[in-house]
Amino acid sequence: MQFDILTIFPDFFTSIFDHGVLSRGVGTGLLGLGVHDLRTWTTDRHRTVDDRPFGGGEGMVLKPEPISLALRSLGLGPKSERSPEDGSCVLLMSAQGRPFHQSIARELGSYKRLVLVCGRYEGVDERVNELYCDREVSIGDYVLSGGELAAAVIVDAVGRLVPGVLGNEASSEFESFGQSDASISTDVEGVPRSQHGAGGLLDYPHYTRPPEFEGMKVPEVLQNGDHAAIRRWRREQQLRKTLLNRPELLESAALDKADRKLLEKLLQENIS
Repeated sequence: MQFDILTIFPDFFTSIFDHGVLSRGVGTGLLGLGVHDLRTWTTDRHRTVDDRPFGGGEGMVLKPEPISLALRSLGLGPKSERSPEDGSCVLLMSAQGRPFHQSIARELGSYKRLVLVCGRYEGVDERVNELYCDREVSIGDYVLSGGELAAAVIVDAVGRLVPGVLGNEASSEFESFGQSDASISTDVEGVPRSQHGAGGLLDYPHYTRPPEFEGMKVPEVLQNGDHAAIRRWRREQQLRKTLLNRPELLESAALDKADRKLLEKLLQENIS
């Protein structure tokens, strides 16, 4: 899978993608990564990429011409001229965009190529969005100084879903938000899928050695080798953590009768 990032601060990404999973993905050829300086496509001696907004107001706006030229140099014309068969998707990083969730990450993972346009200042000339961008995406309800951080988040979230990048394909499946609802009904070793993966819930707590640290012991259930008991404990912890930190997720989570019984128990405990 190929990622291309358009930015006025290409050095921002120098260290971010030089470590961990993404670095390994690039090194093995499973991921391609191109970071492109928008100033390359300016035509004046000052390499100007921004200008004052029409109608007045504070700040500056990224000009449409450099972004258009950059996209065309990457073989991407306006949306009206592109074929869905080319497998590309152009994303605009924007505080006004649709919220980015794991389900969106999975959708984006179906493309062969993602091109991410990083906004700066007061944003990007809206004509770029209307003419060239397939999606306008926000990573949260807050304002960043630019789209670079958001682009890095999306590349990481999508890139790790590419088969082979993680090494162990189950790793992404069993994380918080790791499963799609469509996969939850599948049985694994006779146990409902909802008892294995996240199933729309937050992940359960993880422990490793030593078995005791600063007076706190690893839960006994994780050390007794009873895998059925471990699965039940983990599911209860998923429900507990979700109820405590992200209760709104319970509205759309795939819950069976056993889950709902556990949830009633936790509500009676009035966890905090």
